Amino acid sequence: MSANLTRRDFLTGMSAIGGLGTLGLLGMPAFSRAAEPPKWTMAPPMPKASGELVGVAVGDNMFVMAGLDDEEFAPWGLVYRYDNNSKIWTTMRPMAVPAHHIAVTALGGKIYVFGGFTRPPSIKAWQPIANSWEYDPQNDTWKALAPLPRPRGSAQAVAVGGKIYVIGGACSNARGDPGAAIPRGTNAHIVIGDVDEYNPATNSWRPCTPMPTARNHFLAAESGGKIYAINGRIGAVFVTMSDVIDVVEEYDPATDRWSLKGRTPTNRADVSGGAYNGKIYVAGGEYQDTKRKMTFWAVESFDPASNNWEALPRLQVARHGFAAAFIGNQLHIAGGSFQSDGMPGAASPISSHEVLAMATG
Repeated sequence: MSANLTRRDFLTGMSAIGGLGTLGLLGMPAFSRAAEPPKWTMAPPMPKASGELVGVAVGDNMFVMAGLDDEEFAPWGLVYRYDNNSKIWTTMRPMAVPAHHIAVTALGGKIYVFGGFTRPPSIKAWQPIANSWEYDPQNDTWKALAPLPRPRGSAQAVAVGGKIYVIGGACSNARGDPGAAIPRGTNAHIVIGDVDEYNPATNSWRPCTPMPTARNHFLAAESGGKIYAINGRIGAVFVTMSDVIDVVEEYDPATDRWSLKGRTPTNRADVSGGAYNGKIYVAGGEYQDTKRKMTFWAVESFDPASNNWEALPRLQVARHGFAAAFIGNQLHIAGGSFQSDGMPGAASPISSHEVLAMATG
């Protein structure tokens, strides 16, 4: 500052610079105030508190299915419909074969359900099944389809180009019997990377190239005609015995090839979310090791086109094992558990329902 420039002169000059508006300070571009970030709002809760749910949207409705009594290993077989126009939950016809950790997707106005775990009659165990079903939301009816090539639970199902791809999961490691019961807390199972293509037009299956990183309790979603497998549990299906990963892998159904896409910002499993406007949204999750047990309330979006991640406002209730689906530009999240599972006598299912509206511009 010149010795002849007084403090008053300096402040007057700074005020003038501030008045240049879009020219900004010293010729630099001015930055407009950031748009108000989206906020999670609470919506009507589900009729019943439950964890280990899945969600799928058809039109203006979200359907929530499955559910698990974590203490008894008993699947609920729940089916609820949430009407986003009336804001009302309705109890629908239950699953034809109650199961938990099912794979689900929507295609052509129908909902397709694959695999999952049931409980055998005599022991506390997760028993992988190969059942496949078509649920008609309009008529509230179930129809059996050709079964999966191999029983499995905690897989993901994604519809692309009129076909459905069932990816990953876990099954028994009993020799010649992948559908054998997996007793609680045992390693009598394997995590798999199987990819099977289901053709609804012919009710038939075709094997595809396996996912490079076998995983379960992960999220898979479509963007730009490709499928992205994100996060997940490795080593075991039970949280008390497993580890989690941050790996993102991309599958191209047109070429039947997998490639490494990168890493997520957060290591976690038992996540859920969905795809909207080309981006994939990952929310919640679960993790534990020998020193800690936790759930996540982080929400992150992934843009496959730019390979960039963005942090979004966190959930109001940390949770895992919840249902999630996009209805229009709204991400709906319902149910789940607010604490990591695996503690005797300490189940923590919830019925709360949160909504995050994305910008439509």
